[in-house]
Amino acid sequence: MSKQTAMIIALVSLIALAVGAGGGYWVATQWALKRAVPASEKPAKQPLFYRHPMNPEITSPVPAKDTMGMDYVPVYPDEEERGKGPAGMVKIDPVTVQNIGVRTATAERRTLTRIIRAVGRVDYDEELLARPHPKTEGWIEKLFVDETGAKVQKNERLLSLYSPQLVATQQEYLLALRNLETLKASPYPDIRQGAEELVQSARERLQLLDVPEHQIRELEQVEKIQKNLHIHSPFHGVVLNIGAREGQYVTPQTELYVLADLCQVWVYVDVYEYELPWVKVGDEAEMRVAAVPGRIFHGTVAYIYPYLEKQTRTVQLRLEFDNSDLLLKPEMFANVTIHASKQVDAVVVPEAAIVRSGTREQVFVVRGPGKFEPREVKIGVSAEGFTEILEGLKPGEEVVTSSQFLIDSESKLREATAKMKEPKLGAITAEKQEQSADKNDPGIKEGPARDKHTPQTHSAP
Repeated sequence: MSKQTAMIIALVSLIALAVGAGGGYWVATQWALKRAVPASEKPAKQPLFYRHPMNPEITSPVPAKDTMGMDYVPVYPDEEERGKGPAGMVKIDPVTVQNIGVRTATAERRTLTRIIRAVGRVDYDEELLARPHPKTEGWIEKLFVDETGAKVQKNERLLSLYSPQLVATQQEYLLALRNLETLKASPYPDIRQGAEELVQSARERLQLLDVPEHQIRELEQVEKIQKNLHIHSPFHGVVLNIGAREGQYVTPQTELYVLADLCQVWVYVDVYEYELPWVKVGDEAEMRVAAVPGRIFHGTVAYIYPYLEKQTRTVQLRLEFDNSDLLLKPEMFANVTIHASKQVDAVVVPEAAIVRSGTREQVFVVRGPGKFEPREVKIGVSAEGFTEILEGLKPGEEVVTSSQFLIDSESKLREATAKMKEPKLGAITAEKQEQSADKNDPGIKEGPARDKHTPQTHSAP
């Protein structure tokens, strides 16, 4: 190869190298420009203002630090948009919603009923208790029933009583009968009528002194005065107490016996105040006692007492149960179930959805994915795990049933912050206008005037 040819080849190589380097530079420059275009189209977001990291009431239009050296927190436009809508509206990231275990349920219309369970005490039926007293003074001659707890039949003789007054009354009745026998043939009607009235009066005195009818008939037939008066049982029952013994002198104030008919018993139960709206007279009740396993006794609510027990703050109910087989004993304890007949057709939500703050009740309504609105409601009765909503919610609306206390805390913070910021945003805008007029004084401006107890605004460094 000649020397001239070699020089030409070297020159061509240099030209090619220069062209390649220039082309690469041009491509890189164009690529960088293309990469920079989107950045210019989407400029960085500018904060509206900066708030104190510990006290949201203190704000600044420019970056600043507090007395402890902590940076003020920037507040961007999208954060302000979160506060749009009802006060306390909360927006949570879906991932966070899942992590904190938020569960929801739908408000629905349904019929509520309630079953009330309580502990009862079996007692005597007060309307089937008898406490016989003598109508006259005398002495106990004979006790035919002398054991407490003994069973007696209706009209069974309990005791015999000697009373001088009864003897005198029998004598008067016999004299009246003999007088009537003598004067019944009298030609004078007035005389016959007087004799009949005297007999009737003497017989009524015997009846008023509780002389049994069979003794009066026996006196009329035999015409012989009976020394003793018999006291009889007024019904089938048992003897609870014996108040006199043989030979004892008794008066009308003496309680001879205490008798009880156990064919029907009363059962007392106590219910709480919140259960009272469900109960009414006539509701059916079931009862179980340990002494009769497997047996269910059926009764009804007979009476609701018009006052509360002072210490337990409960209302007492009286239930009636049939006890024909005498299996129920007074003073037994029993497990009672009352099937309330009252039914409520209403809009209901699960009881867990209600957030009670002491002065009001509220629920959190789902307004969209991750959006929760606090709403005050008026509640009614509760039953079967549901609570009646009287006002504030419609069927079909979705409410939060778990983790609502975390949402409630965030809602209260948002609501309080929004109330503090509302009057300050106008002041911040005015401050920005002042800053545009005077760039040399970027000091921190406070919101509206506060009293002397409100923390003061710190100046920007």
